[in-house]
Amino acid sequence: MNIVLLDPRQTTNEVWSISAQRQVQHLHTHVGVQVGDSLKVGIRGGKRYLTEVVDVSEQRIQVKALYEEAVPKKLPVTLIVALPRPKVLRRLIMDSVTLGVEKIILLHSYRVDKSYWQTPFLQQLDQYVTLGLEQAGDTIAPEIQLYKRFKPFVEDVLPSLISADCPAYVAHPYTDQVMPHAIQHPCSIVIGPEGGFIPYEIDLLEKNGCQARHLGNRIIRTETVIAYVLGRLFSAG
Repeated sequence: MNIVLLDPRQTTNEVWSISAQRQVQHLHTHVGVQVGDSLKVGIRGGKRYLTEVVDVSEQRIQVKALYEEAVPKKLPVTLIVALPRPKVLRRLIMDSVTLGVEKIILLHSYRVDKSYWQTPFLQQLDQYVTLGLEQAGDTIAPEIQLYKRFKPFVEDVLPSLISADCPAYVAHPYTDQVMPHAIQHPCSIVIGPEGGFIPYEIDLLEKNGCQARHLGNRIIRTETVIAYVLGRLFSAG
């Protein structure tokens, strides 16, 4: 936890109270928080601040804002991912949020098991988003959308995300074109399931404006490829 996130309703007074059990326990156990210490505190969906601890108890920690700090910038990317296995979903959401993805779309495809859409993890996405924001010191959650039908999404929604200034790339190992590096514009990136998109899906993506690009000759796991491709696309060097 590199920032304490508070609901805006907790910050209407001059002194703010941190009372969520998970946060209080973390600050006691791992930080050893004391009166006079400095804490980074963010308002969920808003600003972040450096604060001073003014009171400590077992049930709550009270802080007072010292000054405002900059919120980390988002990556100008829409991440479109075939819904992964439930255990992977948690890591995928947390890592994507930590890396600063602006928008996340979870999509069905032929090799996505239909049972994945029944996982209770989908009802817990906000928890994973919170953990990702806390890791990154961010306050602004990405927009998350779910699409359970591949063809309608690709034909009706995907084209609206694509323009001359905002291309879409699908990570695909069986193409001659390499994924761009250090781009200076927003984009959408499409990541398939563990077994990859079937040829029909790749064809449909390309017919609707998506460009197939490879990342080398290795087949990479979903949770690994996201960090890799985002680092490649938005590398400063």
